[in-house]
This record gives sequence, C-alpha cells and structure tokens, in this order.
Amino acid sequence: MAKNNTNSKKGFTIIEVVLVLAIAGLIFLMVFVALPALQRSQRDTARRNDLARVDTSLVQYQTNNQGTNGGSNLPFDSKTYMGGINFASTNTAQINGQTVTVGGECGSRPTDNTGSSDAMACIFLRDYMNTGVAGTSKTNEFQDPAGVYYGMDIGQGAYSYKGTDMDFVIHVRTGAKCQGEVAVADTARHFAIIYRLEGAGTYCIDDQ
Repeated sequence: MAKNNTNSKKGFTIIEVVLVLAIAGLIFLMVFVALPALQRSQRDTARRNDLARVDTSLVQYQTNNQGTNGGSNLPFDSKTYMGGINFASTNTAQINGQTVTVGGECGSRPTDNTGSSDAMACIFLRDYMNTGVAGTSKTNEFQDPAGVYYGMDIGQGAYSYKGTDMDFVIHVRTGAKCQGEVAVADTARHFAIIYRLEGAGTYCIDDQ
C-alpha cells in the first residue's frame, strides 16, 4: 500500500511574496507622507497658541497703559524687531533688500497722547513677550516651534501677507480687525495679529 507523504510543505508563491511586499511598501509610504504633515500641523497649532499669547499680552498692555497713543492704549512702530536681538543695543537687518534699523534701546515710554510710540513697541516686545532683566541680558527670545526666534512688526491699519515678507515675523496691526486671512481697518482701540503658518496658509487673530 502506498503511503502519503505527510512531510511535504507548500511554500509561498512569487505572487504572494510580491503582494506582501507591495502592501508593506504602501504602509511605509503612507507613514512617510503622513508623518511630516502631522508634524507641520502640530507646529502650526503651537503657533496659533503663540499668537493667542500675543493677543492676551496686547490686551494686558492696553489695560496697563491707559491714555497713550491718542487713547488707543496700544503700541505701534515703524521698525521690525527681529528675533534674538538685544534690546540694549541698536541693530540693523536686511529687510526686503534694504538695510533698516531694528530693535535698539527702548528708552522711556512717551507719556503724551501724540502717537509717538517707537519706544512703546520695543517695550511691549521686551517686557510683555520676553523674560529677563532689562539691559544687556534681555534679548528677544520668543521662539517659533521650528526653533527660530520670532520677529515682530507692529504697525497700524490694514495688512495682508506678501510673498516678499520675511519669514518668522509676527505682524501686529493696531486699528484693525481680521477679515479672513487679512487685517482690515477698524477703530483705533482694536488690533489684529497675522502670521504665515507652515501648512495652512495665513492665520489672523484679533481682539474681537
């Protein structure tokens, strides 16, 4: 009587091996595509939280500085304060192809209502957005999640992000409010804050 061969084993076919490798490759591809997008989303969430902190600090500044800047109680300036600058010395930077003065000694806050406010914007960034002792040890260390110090541009009126604008600069506009991704003119006491996110366009937050 013939015996059945119970030791014979059936191996994987070439098609099965290729199919398994294809599925594994697809999973790895999905991970490599999804992970950077998830990380960008997490950084943008942190940036939105940072802008909310700027919003809260501006409201606090406004409360603490009644009767300044024509009654708006808000800082504004014509300079851009770059990340990492020392608030006790004058600095220069290349902005849109031009050499401009940024930062510098804050001086004293004006006590009149004329709207002259160069010192006020500097003091806001130095004392409300950063920590440390005023002077040589106090620098702008408010930091983006990418590890780059935020710069800050504090101006007035309407604003929309331009492709030539510097990265990592928070744009604050007094006398403005958000309308989608841009700031439009509003009453003097209101403000809007704009920042370009990494993966979700331009973000605008205001005090309203």
